[in-house]
Amino acid sequence: MFWTVTRTLLEGFGTTVQIFALTLVFALPLGLVVAAGSMSKWAPFRGLGRADSPAWIKALASLRPISALVDLVVWVIRGTPLMLQLYVMFYVPGMVTGTNPWGSGAQGRITATLVAFVINYACYFSVIYRGGIQGVPQGQREAGEVLGMTRGQIFFKVTLLQMVKRVVPPMSNEIITLVKDTSLANTIGVVELIRAGETFRTNGGLIWPFFYTAVFYLAFVGLLTILFNLLEKKLSYFRV
Repeated sequence: MFWTVTRTLLEGFGTTVQIFALTLVFALPLGLVVAAGSMSKWAPFRGLGRADSPAWIKALASLRPISALVDLVVWVIRGTPLMLQLYVMFYVPGMVTGTNPWGSGAQGRITATLVAFVINYACYFSVIYRGGIQGVPQGQREAGEVLGMTRGQIFFKVTLLQMVKRVVPPMSNEIITLVKDTSLANTIGVVELIRAGETFRTNGGLIWPFFYTAVFYLAFVGLLTILFNLLEKKLSYFRV
């Protein structure tokens, strides 16, 4: 019985790892794009602002539409539960269009889960990225300009490298949280680790497989903790 439970949980764990890995692959770069949008200084009406302009004209002149829109999206995503976002992502498109855009079967549910997870974690990652970028002293960017470096060179060779060191600790916390958040996928019927363990309780009255799932989570989180500790030591040359 033990090996039967273990094999079943390993199958669910495989789905958990799939959700985790694909979320990171897409959310990490998307978070950087979202951070760039949040820090956008594009103000199309800036030329309207004058010292003697009415208050509403000055407000319009200071409007940064890209930054405002991105901040609104991030606020909504960070302000609502991930479980609710999963329900919205899986059910609402079908309610609007009349057909299920994700397709039928387990793969469709996993696809909807991945889209919700990627959007959610990209927004959280964007805040961490923005803090890391803004934490790099302005004087270092100005020094790069004095040396004749382009804006792209300054970002990739000065800002980005130092940002990576700054964001590793908070990013590690978010990534470990992602491991546990994958369990929320069972709310829309995805057979991940938790749901695999729960099937033994609902079908056979066995409760211990449900608690047995903790072993898989602890092992996975332990491995990630070791990897992040090694990464922090690898990046220690940035310390001054």
